[in-house]
Amino acid sequence: MNNKPTYEKITPEFGNSILVAQNTKKRKRGLAFWHFHPEVELVYVNKGKGKCHIGNHLSYFNNSQLILIGSNLPHNGFADRLTSKGKETLIQFKTDFLGKEFYNLPEMQHISLLLEKAKRGIRFKPDTKKIIGPKIEKLPKYEGFKRVIKLLEILHILSLAEDYELLNVDGFAFETQPQDSVKIDTIFKYINNNFQRHISLDEIAEEVNMTVPAFCRYFKKVTGKTFTKLVNEYRVVFATKLLLESQSSITDICYESGFNNFSHFNKLFKEITGKSASKYRSEMKLMIQ
Repeated sequence: MNNKPTYEKITPEFGNSILVAQNTKKRKRGLAFWHFHPEVELVYVNKGKGKCHIGNHLSYFNNSQLILIGSNLPHNGFADRLTSKGKETLIQFKTDFLGKEFYNLPEMQHISLLLEKAKRGIRFKPDTKKIIGPKIEKLPKYEGFKRVIKLLEILHILSLAEDYELLNVDGFAFETQPQDSVKIDTIFKYINNNFQRHISLDEIAEEVNMTVPAFCRYFKKVTGKTFTKLVNEYRVVFATKLLLESQSSITDICYESGFNNFSHFNKLFKEITGKSASKYRSEMKLMIQ
């Protein structure tokens, strides 16, 4: 419990500020580690069993769970959690993803108080689980604006719930100082400054004084993605900006974004955005006309 938690870097999928993930398989033990992140985390398990370790709270469950974990509250991933027909839905978002002043609005007062209480960890009881569980499980079906509205609806209902318990009740403080995130911030800054050229694993590992195997394990653990996958996502996001803001050809944009193979660029662009670069450009231009 007293081990220093690992900073986890949350990277939502292309075009989203909210990460929504649904899991129907037993989680690998290697993915359950003591960590924290600035994002708020809402977890719903409809059928499962495992360990609930949040702040200084430790318990075991063998039923459904609905838990809201506040910003920077250390917690452990649940292990062995899903039973037959079990499903886990995870939602992660930054408190200011709608702007720093959004929760200061009078209409957001209850949600603002909910997020403040969540810093101690909240476990909701059966009445609220029955109402909110199905809504959470449907969230992955929505995208864009609709997803934001549905999340706010869920938070609003949770903010009015009375059947809950606070988990980290004595407010035990854990060390989550900025230095915990220095290494991953150094990596992301390096990507930002160098993504337009090839970045070798040897080079980036040396930047943070790690061996290549240690770096690969660390990066996958902290971000959930391989280094190559994340850099390519970064390049595609940059390409979407150029497609909208510049008159350059798609070929030129491919190379300017750090790709050295046009067919590879096209394949990854479609994988990440769901459409070809040319279709993306034409649709975006129609939207802003």
